[in-house]
Amino acid sequence: MESLRIYNTLARDKQLFVPRRAGEVRMYVCGMTVYDYCHVGHARVMVVFDVVQRWLRTLGLRVTYVRNITDIDDKIIRRAVENGETIKSLTDRFIAAMHEDADALGVARPDIEPRATDYIPQMLGMIERLQANGYAYQAKDGDVNYAVRKFAPYGALSGKSLEDLRAGERVAANDAKEDPLDFVLWKRAKPEEPDDSIWESKYGRGRPGWHIECSAMSCELLGEHFDLHGGGQDLQFPHHENEIAQSEGATGQTFVNYWMHNGFVQIDNEKMSKSLGNFFTIRDVLAKYDPEVVRFFIARAHYRSPLNYSDVHLDDARASLTRLYTALKDAHCDDAPLDWSEPHAERFRAAMNDDFNTPVAVSVLFELANAVNRTQDRALARQLRELARTIGLLEREPRAFLQQAGASTGGEAFDAAAIEAKIAERVAAKRAKNYAEADRIRAELLEAGVALEDKPGGLTEWRRV
Repeated sequence: MESLRIYNTLARDKQLFVPRRAGEVRMYVCGMTVYDYCHVGHARVMVVFDVVQRWLRTLGLRVTYVRNITDIDDKIIRRAVENGETIKSLTDRFIAAMHEDADALGVARPDIEPRATDYIPQMLGMIERLQANGYAYQAKDGDVNYAVRKFAPYGALSGKSLEDLRAGERVAANDAKEDPLDFVLWKRAKPEEPDDSIWESKYGRGRPGWHIECSAMSCELLGEHFDLHGGGQDLQFPHHENEIAQSEGATGQTFVNYWMHNGFVQIDNEKMSKSLGNFFTIRDVLAKYDPEVVRFFIARAHYRSPLNYSDVHLDDARASLTRLYTALKDAHCDDAPLDWSEPHAERFRAAMNDDFNTPVAVSVLFELANAVNRTQDRALARQLRELARTIGLLEREPRAFLQQAGASTGGEAFDAAAIEAKIAERVAAKRAKNYAEADRIRAELLEAGVALEDKPGGLTEWRRV
């Protein structure tokens, strides 16, 4: 195995990645709660861990990638009731929308995509084990809670001590709890809640708490001790902290070896969130920008760093991605496999093996693009294309990207047929030696976001700018 190092949130350090089973990686990432369209924060989680799983596979590892769907939760119930529809109708609709968004961004489907509602028996089984091990109790209000103070390592992932935690900060106060820090494993059903949000159990009619869902699904699908668990930085506490407490309290063994957390997406240096009203859905963004531009914007930032969202940054990402595709436009790649001994590939691999350092890896792609522009070397062009494809970029035919509609703010003024017609008019004007008219047509197209390039032999090519 190559010397891949991963920043392990639990250890607060980069560590050599050593799978539990040689040549195999079992990886779980917390997915979406499906009651609305996905926003750019969700896009970052999807793209970041898509890059991670792609690179692990590039290293020759057999990856089992699980990303769950939370399809039962207070927000889901509330939205379904407001809409006057069933929970399944609501969640099916937004799962389909999530898949459309992820597919557009070039995010490969996970190997397994479990829905929480399909794993209620496993959740109840884990709750019973916790109760038998002295970590869970049923309160007088019917809820089953986890007794946080009985799990000695609690706080190791987040770095929070029990003394630092206060009821009302991240956990609502509840008089029925033995301790305000305790969290719910099984929620007793309320009279006003719809029947399709309720399951029968030995603890009474109710539904699982959010945290137990991921513990039960990951342990069922990947085993009680697996390699890698990921998610957004906002899940580090309390969700992932509680997953550790539940899973290790139930099984008595280490839950996960490596924890990865991607940084927040920020708007004006504030975390993007629905509660602050400063979020953009993926669909909002894709109405204006090509999906690969959005993927490139996310992928070129280091996954642990904050990602500042703005049209300016997306415009810059579009211009940068255009440079890479332009380098491939005329340099026809050869058909040889990627040469990992070539210097650019060695630097790219070293960057990716250093905690998935995509900013450095992308800088290597631009070095290659510059070399291709200078030399038109077919082997270097192939290296550029194939290295980029290991992280899900440059997978289209260059002209298809460069000529796409909507690639610029002014690019909608002419479709491809209209552009070709304008080029024909310009050719006719040049033949008539009406160079002023030819220049006017070029300027008109450029104003509309279309650049012309005159090639040898009288051929004129165009691209969006």
